[in-house]
Amino acid sequence: MITMVLYTIISFLMLLFTSKVSYKLNLLDKPNKRKKHLNPTPYTGGLAISFVYIVGILFFNFDSPKLSLILSISSLITIVGFIDDKYVLNTGGKLSLQIIPIIYLIALKDMSLIQIGDYNYFQINLNSFAVPFTILSVIFLINSFNYFDGLDGTLSFTSISVLVILYFLITDESIIKYLITIFIPLFIFLCFNFSIFKLPKLFLGDSGSLLIGFIISFTLVYLANENIIHPILLAWSIVIFVYEFISLNFIRLLNKQGLFKADRDHLHHIIYDKTRSVYLTNFLITTLNIFLFTIGYISFKISPIISLFLFIVFFIVFLTFRNNFKKKY
Repeated sequence: MITMVLYTIISFLMLLFTSKVSYKLNLLDKPNKRKKHLNPTPYTGGLAISFVYIVGILFFNFDSPKLSLILSISSLITIVGFIDDKYVLNTGGKLSLQIIPIIYLIALKDMSLIQIGDYNYFQINLNSFAVPFTILSVIFLINSFNYFDGLDGTLSFTSISVLVILYFLITDESIIKYLITIFIPLFIFLCFNFSIFKLPKLFLGDSGSLLIGFIISFTLVYLANENIIHPILLAWSIVIFVYEFISLNFIRLLNKQGLFKADRDHLHHIIYDKTRSVYLTNFLITTLNIFLFTIGYISFKISPIISLFLFIVFFIVFLTFRNNFKKKY
C-alpha cells in the first residue's frame, strides 16, 4: 500500500516537473486551424508517463517478466512519438521507427500472437502467419489509439475503460497490479489535461498515444497467449478503437481521401461538433466502448461463436451509422 501511494506521488511530481520544463524548453503544441486549443501547450505528457512506468517496474514485482518487458520497451516507442511531435515525421518515417520496438518484442522476445480463439466448432491457430499477423495487428492498434488523441481526455478516458474491462475479467493479482500500474499515471494525467486545481495544462502528444497503444496492444497479446482471457473478449475490450479505425479508413477510401491525412473527421470530432461539450463527448465514447463490450461479454457467455458473429454484425452497424454521420457533418 505504501509503495502504491509513493508511486502515485511520483506520478504527480513527474507530470508536474515535465509540464514546467516543457514550457521553458518550448516543447509546445501550438494552435492552428485544425487544433482548437487556445494556448501553446506542452505535448510531453507521454514522456512523463513513460518515465513513471519505468519506476513502476522497479517498484512492483510482476510474476511475469514479459509484463515488465512490455513496460520497459514501451519507452522506445515513446521516443518515436516525441520525435514525431517535435519534427513532424512523414508517414513512412513514423511507421518505420514504430516497427523497431514492435519487431523486437515479437521476433526476439517471442511475443507473437499464437491463436485468436477456440469457437467450439473451430479453433483459429496462426501457425507460420503468427509473426506477420501480430506485427500488422499491433501497428494497426497502436495507430488506432493515436486516432483518438484529438480532444482533451478522449484517449485517456477510453484507454481507462479498456483497463477497467480487463480488471473486471482478470483474477490474477499480479496482472491486476500491472493494470493499476498503467492506470495511476494515466488518471493523474487527466488532472493536468483538464487543468484541475489550476495545474499546468498538458497533452499526451504522440509520445503518449503511441505509448498507451503499444502497452495495451502487447498486454492483449500476452493475455491471449497465456489463455487468461479469450481473444474475442479482448477484441470486445477495445471494440471502439477497432471499429473507428477500420470505419474511418474505409470511408476515406470510398471518398478517395488520403488515409493518413490529419483531419477533423474522427469520431470525437463529429460528436463534439454536435454536442459542443468535451465532457459529454468523452462520456459518450467511453460509455459506448463499455456498452459494446457488455453485449460481447453476455453473448460470449452464451457461445464464443455468437460473440464473434455479433462483433462482425455490430461493426457493420457502426460503419453504416459512421458513414451517414460523415455525409451529414
